[in-house]
Amino acid sequence: MPKDNKPKIFTKIRGNRLGFWFFEFFLKAFGLRGAYALLYGVALHYLLFDREAVLGALSYIKRRFPPGKSFLKNRLHVYRLFVSQGKQLIDRFAVLSGRNLFDIKLKGYDELVALLSEKNNGFILLTAHLGNWQIALTTLKNMHKPVYLMMRPEDNPAVKESLKIDGQDSFIRIISPDGYLGGVVEAMNILRSGGILSIMGDRRYGFEGIGVSFLNDEAYFPFGAFSIAAASNLPVVVLLSAKLPGNKYVVDVSNILYPRYNSPKDKKEQLKKYLEEFVGILEKYTLEYPYQCFLFHDVWS
Repeated sequence: MPKDNKPKIFTKIRGNRLGFWFFEFFLKAFGLRGAYALLYGVALHYLLFDREAVLGALSYIKRRFPPGKSFLKNRLHVYRLFVSQGKQLIDRFAVLSGRNLFDIKLKGYDELVALLSEKNNGFILLTAHLGNWQIALTTLKNMHKPVYLMMRPEDNPAVKESLKIDGQDSFIRIISPDGYLGGVVEAMNILRSGGILSIMGDRRYGFEGIGVSFLNDEAYFPFGAFSIAAASNLPVVVLLSAKLPGNKYVVDVSNILYPRYNSPKDKKEQLKKYLEEFVGILEKYTLEYPYQCFLFHDVWS
């Protein structure tokens, strides 16, 4: 991939304290249904006036759904995607506020416990902006280990407050990829001490990506998580969640990958097969839950 051909990421700051207050008020006063009711107008506003968000969504929509759809049908898909994301944001706020409103099932929990108990090893938790990753992370609280999330700190104070992560009482800590050597040294130290390192598998943060097939088109995803795993001889656990009818969620940690180098040469090419397997898991998810893919940036660029 040419160095100057960087993916376009839509970084417009969205959300404010007043907006979050309205949703919180409706959630307390009228429950989830009342809070959800606000979304249809808010989603329509973004559909009509937030061009960047719409373009970010269309890069996925045009590949996920059959080609040749009309302008209006594509916008309807985007609208449904916005509403779906809004519902999951409200769900996230409800869970992080201590409201026990959801039935959350964890698929693959026993295998995850076994990984932790094996010589007290750490592992990489690889997730993406599919489903409700914040709710997915809360299911790991019972493991009594801090989770170190590699992500850029939220620039929007209102969103940062609503996330309620990396706080004094939170079991989630943030490692910035803008730190020394992209935070890799700190990440390696966490893994060596038996910690859990969570990485967003769909965000390059300026690092190199590998071209792989995603929804029948070449897309670029970072391979850093697999490089760290191979260097430290530790597994990669794919973490995904999906919202189901009836206030239910399923969090899936059953996909475990074991990246390894067979030789000191062509390491990048050796890691590609693991990246392809991960992206294949993402693609299967989008086919089952088409309106729960919240990439909102053009990974195909």
